[in-house]
Amino acid sequence: MPLQVLVVEDDDRIRAVLRLALEDEGYEVSEAPDSETALAHVHQAMPDLMIVDLMLGEIDGYTCIREVRRLSDIPIVVVSARSDTHDIVAGLEAGADDYVTKPFQIKEITARLRALRRRLRTGTEAAEPDVVLDGDPRRSLVLSRSRGAVRLDGTDVHLTVTEFRLLSELAQVPGRVLSRQALLASVWEHGFYGDERIVDVHIRRLRTKVERDPSQPRLIVTVRGLGYRVDPQ
Repeated sequence: MPLQVLVVEDDDRIRAVLRLALEDEGYEVSEAPDSETALAHVHQAMPDLMIVDLMLGEIDGYTCIREVRRLSDIPIVVVSARSDTHDIVAGLEAGADDYVTKPFQIKEITARLRALRRRLRTGTEAAEPDVVLDGDPRRSLVLSRSRGAVRLDGTDVHLTVTEFRLLSELAQVPGRVLSRQALLASVWEHGFYGDERIVDVHIRRLRTKVERDPSQPRLIVTVRGLGYRVDPQ
C-alpha cells in the first residue's frame, strides 16, 4: 500500500507541484488549503506523513501541528517561506520533525520524506535487547528498539520518530558524547542545511518526556561545546 501524504498549503500552484512530484515518488497525496480542512482530514483518516506550511490564515501552521501532535506522532515536515531561526525553532517546538524553507527544490522535499520513511522502519528488523535508561522502580524507563517504543513505568511514552531515533542513537553509546553534526548525520541522514539547533530543539522536547526533572536533566546531558550524551540512571 502506498504511503498517504497530506499536503497542507494555501498556494494552489505549490500544492499542485508537490502533488505531482510526490505521486511520481509513489505516494498517495491528499491536499488541504487551510488548517481547518487539514484537521478535519486528520480526524477522518490519519495520513502517514504531513507537509505543512506555516502561513495558513486564521489557524496557522503552528496551531495545526500542535493539534495533530495531540492525536498522533506521525512525521511532519514544515515547508515555509519563514527562514528566520526563530521561526524554524518555533516550528520544530510545535512538533515538526523537519523544516524546509521556500523556495525549495523538489528533490530536497522528497529526500526529507525518504529519510522519514526510513525512520518509520526503525525497530522492525532484528530483535535487540531492551535498554534500561532509568532503573528507579518508581519510574522505570526502558528503550525497546525492536518494538520502536519507550516505556515509562510500564506505559508507552509517545515520542515522534525523530525523538525516538535521537534517543536510540545516544543510548547505543551510553556515556559517550555525540556531536550535533554526528546526530544530524545519523538521525536526519540527509543532514540539515544551515542550523544545528534543530538538534537542541528536539533534545529539549525529548527531555520533557523522559527526564525526571526536565529543568535539571540527568539522563540526556549537555556537554558544553561538544554535544550530548546519555547517562543511564
